[in-house]
Amino acid sequence: MSTDSTAPATPTRTDYGRIVVGVDGSDASKDALRWAYRQATYTGSELVAVGVWSYVTMSYPTMSGYVPTVNDIDLEGDTRALLEQVVKEVLDGAPVRLVVTEGHPAEVLTRFSETADLVVLGCRGHGGFVGALVGSVSQHVVSHASCPVVVVRHPKEPHH
Repeated sequence: MSTDSTAPATPTRTDYGRIVVGVDGSDASKDALRWAYRQATYTGSELVAVGVWSYVTMSYPTMSGYVPTVNDIDLEGDTRALLEQVVKEVLDGAPVRLVVTEGHPAEVLTRFSETADLVVLGCRGHGGFVGALVGSVSQHVVSHASCPVVVVRHPKEPHH
């Protein structure tokens, strides 16, 4: 057995890569966070939890026309607080890098895939029609990501 004298004696965390997980507070994203954490622990990868926000033009009718109603909303701050709360709830203080950014979740996570070794997403919707296997965000990321993508489906509640 030979050893490489130029290699560090103890590999650093960055030697093993990065796993990015999208977190929106849904049960499916919590499942994805759990899965991603286990995988990051197993592989020694850095875990990056990403929360995405965007301003949506919301208006209401008045006598003088439509008036925007988003001026006093702090979507970035609310997203950060939600991300921190979910990570604390799910991982109980485990080491995770938190990133909060503006944009559309599908586009943001696809962009993050360019520097990740794996992207993990929760799937909670039907992608616009009943019976779809993955939601629209998951579908977009799976189709356009620069790295492998794992989609964690949240189990549906049984109908009674």
